[in-house]
Amino acid sequence: MHIEIWSDIVCPWCYIGKRRLETALADFDHAEEVDVIWRSFQLDPSSPREASESIAEHLGHKYGGGVAAGRQMIAKVSQVAAEEGLAFSYDDAQRASTVDAHRLLHLALAEGGPERQGALKERLLESYFVRAENPADAGVLRAVAVAAGLPEQRVDDVLASDEYADAVDADQQQAVAYGASGVPFYVVDHKYGVSGAQPAEVFGQVLERAWNESHPAVQVLATSDACGPEGCAV
Repeated sequence: MHIEIWSDIVCPWCYIGKRRLETALADFDHAEEVDVIWRSFQLDPSSPREASESIAEHLGHKYGGGVAAGRQMIAKVSQVAAEEGLAFSYDDAQRASTVDAHRLLHLALAEGGPERQGALKERLLESYFVRAENPADAGVLRAVAVAAGLPEQRVDDVLASDEYADAVDADQQQAVAYGASGVPFYVVDHKYGVSGAQPAEVFGQVLERAWNESHPAVQVLATSDACGPEGCAV
């Protein structure tokens, strides 16, 4: 089974949705046969390369109420995250571009497959939401990527270039083609779309349906004498 997930590393619901999907997979009998691929989606492509304000300040400016209102929004989503075992602490995290992080995620997929990419995704989300680190800082990104097992030289090569920028754009365009206007957005076996950080039960239902449709049970239309584990009836 193939699951593609469009998300951004500064999207709190993407982290919450990740945990909920993982909960569903833990109860799914065929989890070892599921590949999860992370696709790029920049929530705010206009975010600057150089951070100039915190996310709390940005939310307060965008929706009104100033920094206090921004911190209240963060507190509410942090309460939901806590229910999934996540300890958010990103009031002082900076609003900055995530394009380089997405390029590194494509590098991780190319160098180490879905497992390595998944490890990097987790570390990038933790970097932002738990440690409030700058998502555009090359030093931060390098440390996180190397800790996830990526080759140091390749990480440096990517960060010093625009490698995989076309792949990031292609992911974004595919999300639009699927009709996704926000993230997280999940596509299972190129057939089923799921929007938002759904409860684990919903993910479980989708997994079972997709598996059953791709592995249909054989309908036995007729039976007669046959041999079995206990021998042959005569």
